[in-house]
Amino acid sequence: MYKYLLVLVLGCVFFSGCGSASLEFGQLIADDYEYNLREYPLYATSEGDHRFNDKLTKVSLVDSARRNAKTKAVLVRIDGINRAALSKGERVSYDIFKRKFEDGLQWYEFNAWLMPVTQMGGFYSHFPQMHERVPFKTAGDYENYISRLNAFSGVVDGYIEIMREGIRRGYVVPKVTMADIGKSIEAHIVEVPEKSHCYKPFEKFSKFVGVADRERLSAAGREAISQVVVEAYKRFLRFMVDEYIPACRDTIAASDLPNGKAYYEFCIRSDTTLDISAKEVHETGLAEVARIKGEMLEVIAETGFKGGFEKFRKFLRTDKQFYAKDKKELLKEVAYALKRVDGELPRLFEELPRMPYGIKEVPDFIAHDAPAAYYRRPPGDGTMAGFYYVNTYDLGSRPLYHVEALAMHEAVPGHHLQIAIGQELKDLPKFRQEAHFTAFTEGWALYAESLGKELGLYEDVYSYFGRLDFEMLRACRLVVDTGIHSFGWSREKAIDFMASNTSMSVDDITTEVDRYIVWPGQALGYKIGELKIQELRKKCEERLGSDFDIRKFHSVVLGSGAVPLGVLETNINEWLEEQSLSDLGRALRQRF
Repeated sequence: MYKYLLVLVLGCVFFSGCGSASLEFGQLIADDYEYNLREYPLYATSEGDHRFNDKLTKVSLVDSARRNAKTKAVLVRIDGINRAALSKGERVSYDIFKRKFEDGLQWYEFNAWLMPVTQMGGFYSHFPQMHERVPFKTAGDYENYISRLNAFSGVVDGYIEIMREGIRRGYVVPKVTMADIGKSIEAHIVEVPEKSHCYKPFEKFSKFVGVADRERLSAAGREAISQVVVEAYKRFLRFMVDEYIPACRDTIAASDLPNGKAYYEFCIRSDTTLDISAKEVHETGLAEVARIKGEMLEVIAETGFKGGFEKFRKFLRTDKQFYAKDKKELLKEVAYALKRVDGELPRLFEELPRMPYGIKEVPDFIAHDAPAAYYRRPPGDGTMAGFYYVNTYDLGSRPLYHVEALAMHEAVPGHHLQIAIGQELKDLPKFRQEAHFTAFTEGWALYAESLGKELGLYEDVYSYFGRLDFEMLRACRLVVDTGIHSFGWSREKAIDFMASNTSMSVDDITTEVDRYIVWPGQALGYKIGELKIQELRKKCEERLGSDFDIRKFHSVVLGSGAVPLGVLETNINEWLEEQSLSDLGRALRQRF
């Protein structure tokens, strides 16, 4: 299959007449794709390549160094290609491809890879969900899965080796964030293998697996879980309790790490895709908080509530009318909101993805530390839909007035619509179809929340307040993330700032703040990206006036996949010039 893929890539660039530079770049892209398939077996499986279905990614200090050497070698090859000889579209791909490897090299050199585990998750929380992403049709599929269960021991040992090196070099996560991580690990230390999340595939076999094979495979699965997986989790838990957590640092700022100030500056550039300072981000956040607070006060007045902002927030946090009675009610509200959006999407979008999405509950073993919701993209082989995961743990912290905004962010027209469209852009190289830039993907999803009224949602004033509440959260992130990592804010100061500006519970705010502590810079992309998209839309509306077409604008924004914000701005500016030339042509035809 991949031999033919390479021929196709090279054939396309050859017949396009772009010359040796195109051939070299096409070969580099094909080589990198093949390398990723071999290096990351679960990725290969998701792509429909079944050569490595019995393997897991190799994890060790040696493997990390080897991958970094490969990154350097790719950058040498990139620099050896004559960019000026490429076509316009290829130059965009070239720049994005190069940026991906430059960021990867810096991430390694700043030693961020030595901190692979946080309270938010890591290999220990991803592995039990592996069965949701691999095939189970034949007996061979189950045998491959069992081989992967048996390979888990080596993965655990590899991560322990890497984290011990992190301890030695001083690259460890803040101790305050690790208080409850043991719960997530202990959930997989079971006395009976049938109670393991990893046992799920053996509960119901494919009709293509015979009875004798079922008994054999179930026995092998139980043995792998009890003798390998559970023992590996025990070993990892002992390491965390006895070695890692005691060695975690008492400080919380990324700038407190070795070379931490430069590392945080890199995080800002990487996650916003802009050359912007922590001070600029912080001030933008403060201005947005003030603006959104003003709109919130207007909505409160519209409800007729008496008592001011603080009492209104308490009312929202405590009144039972705003909370589901059970999981089923919450999931029904989510499903109803999304079906309403589905029916209105054609009014704002010319193209919709073929790939559908579904709704699932966040798994119990991670729900207590997981966010209110998240999205999992479909695999590249088209065998599985995208899924919107709803956290039904602690219903008292899942207000119904957040349902509409959250659903639009994670599913449609947010993450699912944008990511699925990107995967279906057949004229782009594979790495462009799968590209992820936080400022674009999260910026788009936050922008998608603002489309609610245009899509017929937010008819309930409390739901609109919920949308503002989420926008306020993203604005607060600009202030709090930079406050923690650049301006010496304490964890308590960050929590207090968010508590005074959002209606979130203190527990949820604490979870959010701890996320920013261990994931510096990532939370900045949401608001920075949304502001850029809003800015570009306003520019187009002002320039085009009554000729502005929101459906075409959205097609331009989404039509190149996820891109750095500078590339997005260039795409929009070029589209505007094309519209101006079209208008000029029409005017000349009418005149003459």
